[in-house]
Amino acid sequence: RLIVGALALTGLANATFAANPDVGGAPMFETRTIVENAVNSADHTTLVAAVQAAGLVEALSGPGPFTVFAPVNEAFAALPAGTVDTLLLPENRDMLTKVLTAHVVEGDLKLADLRAKVGADGYANLKTLSGDALSIRFKGDTAMIYSESRNIGSITIGDVNQSNGVIHVIDAVMVPK
Repeated sequence: RLIVGALALTGLANATFAANPDVGGAPMFETRTIVENAVNSADHTTLVAAVQAAGLVEALSGPGPFTVFAPVNEAFAALPAGTVDTLLLPENRDMLTKVLTAHVVEGDLKLADLRAKVGADGYANLKTLSGDALSIRFKGDTAMIYSESRNIGSITIGDVNQSNGVIHVIDAVMVPK
């Protein structure tokens, strides 16, 4: 009670000291890069394999900042049968790179930033590193994400801070046009 009273006097009683959430059963450290954290998530093994196959490890380890909408394994598994295996073939590296970079936006866009970008029409349009567009819409507290190909997903874990940006875990693969 004494500590709570002291915190109330200093104005910290209702303060939230946000730590990164665990993702895929692993802690996510703000001092590590997007790639360094992603390799530890059991929910992102397909994404990590795809990033490695596309040769994007170095780019996503760079200074950024980047906002990555990171699909979980189940999102990749929901694609038509054989899609992931086909994309991972060396001859399809360009297409794999396009798909992956369609999940990355320049800048460090937290959920509050995305909410602030939502205009009067209820959407925020973001240009990805692939040159494609993603749209964000909020339904209450849930951030929905839409690709140009009409894939729809939601951000299931947001604001996972990295040393070179932020990750938002999503439940769908955003397929570019």
